[in-house]
Amino acid sequence: MRVGLLFGGRSGEHEVSINSARAIANAFRSGQNAEKYQVTPFYIKKNGVWANHLTSEAVLNQGVALPDEPAIPFQRWQFPLEAADMDVWFPILHGPNGEDGTIQGLLTLMQVPYVGSGVLGSCVGMDKLAMKMAFAQAGLPQVNYVGVERNEIWSNPCVFPKLCDDIEAKVGYPCFVKPANLGSSVGIAKVRNRAELEAALDSAASYDHRIIVEAGFGEIREVECAVLGNENPKASVIGEISYDADFYDYETKYTDGRAQLHIPADLPAEVVERLQAMAIQAFKAVDGAGLGRLDFFYQTTTGQIVINEINTLPGFTAFSMYPQLWQVSGIDFPDLVDQLVQLAIAYHGKPN
Repeated sequence: MRVGLLFGGRSGEHEVSINSARAIANAFRSGQNAEKYQVTPFYIKKNGVWANHLTSEAVLNQGVALPDEPAIPFQRWQFPLEAADMDVWFPILHGPNGEDGTIQGLLTLMQVPYVGSGVLGSCVGMDKLAMKMAFAQAGLPQVNYVGVERNEIWSNPCVFPKLCDDIEAKVGYPCFVKPANLGSSVGIAKVRNRAELEAALDSAASYDHRIIVEAGFGEIREVECAVLGNENPKASVIGEISYDADFYDYETKYTDGRAQLHIPADLPAEVVERLQAMAIQAFKAVDGAGLGRLDFFYQTTTGQIVINEINTLPGFTAFSMYPQLWQVSGIDFPDLVDQLVQLAIAYHGKPN
């Protein structure tokens, strides 16, 4: 079976995508997978242009992104000839233009199955405001939050102070300001006072026209659960993240040694069962398919659990939380990518 491995992309997580693709390619080319699959890499440059086969192979093998360069508009629609020959696609494009439903729409139009959620599940999973609305409709507990539009922030001097007053009344301090449509903690700030709130809102508005402000949740443990499946998904063991920063920001997430993964997390059995049930419930609430990683906050003192978010195309290196959760749950990396391809065919249709 011919698998198109789609990686790179135009988001700020370009380099993360390359690392994920390298690990996935190795999994396809090892053991029994080597007899079942033929993998062809397709690298999307930072300017949105699809690279040819030789360039894609070189980037995959070297693990180094090509420098950004201007693109002639029509080049973005010049696909390599090999793209027409793929039986199934494995997109591992993190962030905007990758896990937000855009590439999923393109692959749907190509009428070839692909790994992961469809257009609806991907875009709802990416937009934090839409995601929280779906979670609320499903009855899942969440922190208090408010949605803000860019035009409210970049408005006249009379409107902006009133907006900040409303946020302070509804959410309070400390709180987190986030662009609605960016992943990997890009553009997120923890704020403790009015001056920091104003600066964080202005910064977030430079990334997206929709912003979310979430209340802090006191002393919490950050725990995660991986989900695998389509209509009848299953949940993994629970993992926990610990770190030496004020919160799990971009630098902490992608700097070696700053964060530690604990799998399985040291939690009571009853808490594990609740988290697993909530993970599956949240996955279904956004119409997830194939894979997803659900992130939660757990308060040890009260036993309260709130859902933070879903990631429909989580990091996929050998050291990422998602494959490690399944490794401890009894599914090794090569078997995991094999199962994801079979789930893609079952959900999105048989190969052409």
